[in-house]
Amino acid sequence: MLQIRDLIWGLLFIGCAAAIQVEITPRQGEISVGESKFFLCEVVGDAKDIDWYDPSGEKILPNRPDIFVNRGDETMSTLTIYHANVDSAGIYKCVAKNGDKEAQATVQVKIFQKITFASAPSPQEFNEGDDADIVCNVVSSPPPTIIWKHKGSKIQVDKDVRYKIMDNGHLQIRGIKKIDEGMYNCEARVMARGEIDFKMIKVVVNVLPTIRARLSEVNATADIGRSALLACDADGFPEPTVTWAHNNIVLETGDKYSLNEDGSELVIKDVKKVDEGDYTCIAKNKAGEKAEEVSLNVFVQPKITYLNNQTASEFDEQVTLTCEALGDPTPTISWSFENRVFTEGEQSLDRNIVVRSHARVSSLTLKNVVFTYAGYYLCIASNSIGQDSQHMYLEVRYAPKIQGQVTVYTWEGNAANISCEVEAHPGASVVWFRDGLQLPSANTTNMKIYNTQTVSYLEIKPESQNDFGSYNCTATNVMGTDSKEFLLIQAEVPSSPDIQQVEPFSSTAVVAFEEPDSMGGVPILKYKVEWRLPGQDWTGSEHNANDEMTTITIVGLKPETTYEVKMSAINGKGEGESSPARTFKTEPVQYSFTISAEIPTTIAATTMAIKGEPSAPVLEVKVQDRGNTLKVNWIKQDDGGSPIKHYLVRYKAVSILSKEKHVSDWKPEIRLPHNSEYVTLNGLDWNTEYEVYVVAENQQGKSEPAVISFRTATDPTTIPDAMDGGSGLGTGAIVGILIVVFFLLLVGVDVTCYFLNKCGLLMCIAVNFCGKAGPGAKNKDIEEGKAAFTKDESKEPIVEVRTEEEHTPNQGGGGPTEPNETTPLTEPEPAAADTTSTVVNLLPCTATNSVAESFSTAQSSPASESTTLTTSASSPPNAAPANSSPKNSLAAQSSSHNVNIQPDVGPLVDLSDTPKVPNPSPLVSEPVSPPSTNADGPQSQQDPVKTPDSTQNKDSQVEGPTKDAPNILCSDSTTPAQNDGKTVKDDNTKGQTEVKNTTDEVKTVPNEAPQTNGNESKA
Repeated sequence: MLQIRDLIWGLLFIGCAAAIQVEITPRQGEISVGESKFFLCEVVGDAKDIDWYDPSGEKILPNRPDIFVNRGDETMSTLTIYHANVDSAGIYKCVAKNGDKEAQATVQVKIFQKITFASAPSPQEFNEGDDADIVCNVVSSPPPTIIWKHKGSKIQVDKDVRYKIMDNGHLQIRGIKKIDEGMYNCEARVMARGEIDFKMIKVVVNVLPTIRARLSEVNATADIGRSALLACDADGFPEPTVTWAHNNIVLETGDKYSLNEDGSELVIKDVKKVDEGDYTCIAKNKAGEKAEEVSLNVFVQPKITYLNNQTASEFDEQVTLTCEALGDPTPTISWSFENRVFTEGEQSLDRNIVVRSHARVSSLTLKNVVFTYAGYYLCIASNSIGQDSQHMYLEVRYAPKIQGQVTVYTWEGNAANISCEVEAHPGASVVWFRDGLQLPSANTTNMKIYNTQTVSYLEIKPESQNDFGSYNCTATNVMGTDSKEFLLIQAEVPSSPDIQQVEPFSSTAVVAFEEPDSMGGVPILKYKVEWRLPGQDWTGSEHNANDEMTTITIVGLKPETTYEVKMSAINGKGEGESSPARTFKTEPVQYSFTISAEIPTTIAATTMAIKGEPSAPVLEVKVQDRGNTLKVNWIKQDDGGSPIKHYLVRYKAVSILSKEKHVSDWKPEIRLPHNSEYVTLNGLDWNTEYEVYVVAENQQGKSEPAVISFRTATDPTTIPDAMDGGSGLGTGAIVGILIVVFFLLLVGVDVTCYFLNKCGLLMCIAVNFCGKAGPGAKNKDIEEGKAAFTKDESKEPIVEVRTEEEHTPNQGGGGPTEPNETTPLTEPEPAAADTTSTVVNLLPCTATNSVAESFSTAQSSPASESTTLTTSASSPPNAAPANSSPKNSLAAQSSSHNVNIQPDVGPLVDLSDTPKVPNPSPLVSEPVSPPSTNADGPQSQQDPVKTPDSTQNKDSQVEGPTKDAPNILCSDSTTPAQNDGKTVKDDNTKGQTEVKNTTDEVKTVPNEAPQTNGNESKA
């Protein structure tokens, strides 16, 4: 391979040495107009000259600006064409010479025009509705193909006749719309070269403005310093500018007018009548302009321009008052005088007052003038915009006219004024006469005259009967004279008042009366009320009189006492005669005692009213369905002798345990009518102690407050953890605690069963492993009923009977009854509130062969109703029996307030044969289940005593060896306990027993030894 290559290079060298060879690179060239390109001419062999020739055959000189020739070395030369144009096209030749040797090579240069957008402006704007010609001028060689695109899609001119591509490549859109707005793509392609280029053209469609006036007519009021607003709304694209014109003059912001930023609102300041007219709103943009007219209507408020005072004399034929006013619309004029309004036409039946109006003038004519026409007249001008009014004064001159009370009452030594009221214009002089002599005369010292502008007073202090009589008042002015006689009359004492009704109370009485028929000529100053016990002296009190007085209250009376009452009236002359005496009897004082075993408790106020105040009411609280709503009832007590006016209730929260919060502020006081009996307190806090005060108030004052406290229930929606603030324990810890508590509970139950019932796990352990019986346990033979009665038939069994309480009404009425199965063997003590069960030891009896069942003592039930005993001071309570004692009464009274009722328990009765225990001894008792529902039903206390046969039949129901054992027992019948001669009744329950047919309830064991009875009778 190396030898062949050397051979080729050698041959080339030999050939070149023999001739010159020229080669142009590139061999052909295409240049776009405006571009530059170079060509390299390489010479093989020795060449002295290397020259370039243009297409015209001329040698290219080095100094040409568009074509540059550069010889790099002896073997190459470069031809560079700068910014080629069409004239630069042709065949260029490169010639190499060396003496007589010459070689050449040619290259054809082609000049073409690439795609050029000569004119494609963006954006291009058109008016909506015009035929738009979107310009896109493209230059290339050969000429390009133009394609238009809009919104990414080619415009199909054959599918939409609105589009057309012109010969010059422009796009025409007929009737262009706003939706045609957007970016258009003008794309040019030259298929020969595969050349492509495009231009994005933005097309903007301008919309002619539209204009709308907010109000085509605007009303304004002139001369009140207010402005008028004219507004129009313009729309279009681009946003139009708005201007206003009036009378072909463009308005600008200044002292009179102001425009907002976009010119849509024109404000006319301080509107005058001359501002009225049409205003033009003009909206203009590139698409054109539109105008809209707005009318301004200017109205003028009425204004009275003429109204003068007038003067007339009484009995003149007529006088005319004139009023003139301006305004737009033309105002209506009316007249007013002393609450009378005069309008158009005749205003009185006698036709003496007439109103006439014409245009802006109105006249009021008063005929046959009298002095009452004098005064201020009001002229009122009004239209739809407003009104104006002014006063004028009509002066009427007239002779004096005397008025005043003709008769005056007084008595000797008491001064009195006779008033002579004079109406006159001009003012009159007044003179007093008596019997033709002017007063005061030299001989009269008990008379004085006081004059004011309109009244003359004659003060007379009568000294004798001669001073009473007629007095003359004479008034005179330039228009005439008038006189009038006045009478001074001797006053008398008033007649007696008429007592209509006496309403008695325990310590007061309300006397209703009517005023006397005769006042005596002077006002009544006081009323005197007198009362007494029959046959004793009168006691009285005086009360100042007033116009509304119809009742007087007498105080300090004794309850349930008969009194007499009378009244008299007192005026300035003295006291009149008394009315006939009227008899009445006061009411007794009411006391109330409440005996209740219910919850909540009833708290009674025992403080008696003093000085006429009422006693405090008795309060009782009842919880409503919701635990935070309480109803406080009260019972009215002594009203203190006068009616209760109202009740005042207030309450406050004393403590909140769940929040450890103490509150001492009283809630707002509640005032309730006199006939109220309760108040309901709603929305109280949960688990909160409240204190309530109730006060009764009458005319004499307030009672002592009745106080009661109570606690609301716990919120049922409260989570215990949330109430305690949260324990912070996790779920696992809580579960573990519950398991431990449950285990301890099981252990406690097992231990209890071991000691009490001789059963359970501990009992099994003790028997199986230790061979021991539980404490207090009987031996196995006794437990299984296998006692050897055959050894000693004389021994009597011990029967343990657990009784259950049966609630049945007391039918016996407290009388003695014959013993039977349900006859109680003992009765409760007088203090029946003790709820502990009693164990009764029954004594054996050889006279009878019946077994008496045990009796559960009567229990006080929480459901027992309270009994209220009301006694009157006039009706003493029934006398107690001779054997009653204060101790028993006190016990019964204290039991009425006992509200802590213990659960009902049944007694456990030991029917032992030990006769030496005279009284029942209390033992530990067990709670019993609810009353049994035997098919036999409860037995009445009036049933006869069962026969031995029936007793044995009853005993035959008991399981175990007791079927064969002789049960020969008896019991003494007892009578219900007497409480101081009174029978204590309980309306709810009375204990009743029945023997159950299970071995758990009735156990029969032999009475082996007296010392074992203590263990056998324990619960």
